[in-house]
Amino acid sequence: MTDETLPKPSLSAWPSWIMPPKSNVTLQCHTSTNDVNFALRKGNVPVEFPQSPDSTEGMVRFLLTDLQASSSGLYTCEYYRREPPQRSSQPSDILLLLVTGEFSKPSLQAHQRGVVTARENVTLQCQRPNNSFESVKFALLKAGAAEPIRVQGPAKKKMNFSLRSVTVSDAGNYSCVYFLMRAPFWASEPSNHLEITVKAQLS
Repeated sequence: MTDETLPKPSLSAWPSWIMPPKSNVTLQCHTSTNDVNFALRKGNVPVEFPQSPDSTEGMVRFLLTDLQASSSGLYTCEYYRREPPQRSSQPSDILLLLVTGEFSKPSLQAHQRGVVTARENVTLQCQRPNNSFESVKFALLKAGAAEPIRVQGPAKKKMNFSLRSVTVSDAGNYSCVYFLMRAPFWASEPSNHLEITVKAQLS
C-alpha cells in the first residue's frame, strides 16, 4: 500500500541515461526519509539483483552491468519503511534508459563550415540513414558531457539542433542518436563525431 505522505524519491543515471552496449550504468535513488529499503522497477516489474545494492542512509545505487538492448526502458524507484506498517512511497519520476546500437547510425552535419566565431549561431542537422514511417526522437551528444546537450522530436527523418550565441566552451566533438519513443525504446548507433571549433571574438 502506498503512503501518500511519503515524498517521492529522485532517480538519476550515472554516467548518463544514453549508454553504449556492454557498458555499465548506475541508477541512483535518493530520498530525505530515513530507515527505508529501496526497490527499482522497469515498467511495473521489479528488477532483481543477485546482491544487495550499495546503499547508505537515504540513498541506494543500483548497478546495471553488461547493458543490452533489452535493458532499455522506463525505470522508477520507490522505498518502503523498515518499521511496520511497511507502506511504500510514491514512485519516482520516470527515468528513460537507452542502450545504443539497434539502428544504423545517423549522419551529423553543420550548416556552417570551418571555424565558428564566438557569439555566432550554429545549426547541427542529425539525419536518419533510411526512410521510416515511424517518428523518433533525436538526441545531440557532446564528448565529455554526461547528459545529452539536447533532446528533440518527434520527427521522421531529420532534426536541426540550434546552438545559439556559441562560446569557446561549446567547442568539441558532437554526435547524435535517434530512438523510439515507445517500447522497446531501441536507439541507433551514435553518428560519427563532428568537431566544432570556436574562436574567440575579436574585441
